[in-house]
Amino acid sequence: MQLIKAIIRPNKVDNVKEALEKIGVSGMTVTEVRGHGQQKGHTAVYRGKEYAVSLLPKMSIETVVADSAVEMAIKAIATAARTGEIGDGRVFVTPVAYSYKIRTGERES
Repeated sequence: MQLIKAIIRPNKVDNVKEALEKIGVSGMTVTEVRGHGQQKGHTAVYRGKEYAVSLLPKMSIETVVADSAVEMAIKAIATAARTGEIGDGRVFVTPVAYSYKIRTGERES
């Protein structure tokens, strides 16, 4: 099993969710996060004063998939989240040794 964590633009969450559902990935966790990469923020104006916004709103999507489905899931996420501009996001993949179902106590690996 592999944990896939994608940091994407907020307006792309529904696109990514639909793309993952099409390939059979049903479970995911979505969290509102703030950060920056190459984009490094932008300037904004509030009540006539300019200020720097260095941490931009993003969404984090986490899902665990079988080893055989990792590349397909990464491709689905990248295709659905891509705009072609700086700030599209990033996908991280981490191995998962095992997990437990809380309700039953069953271990899955």
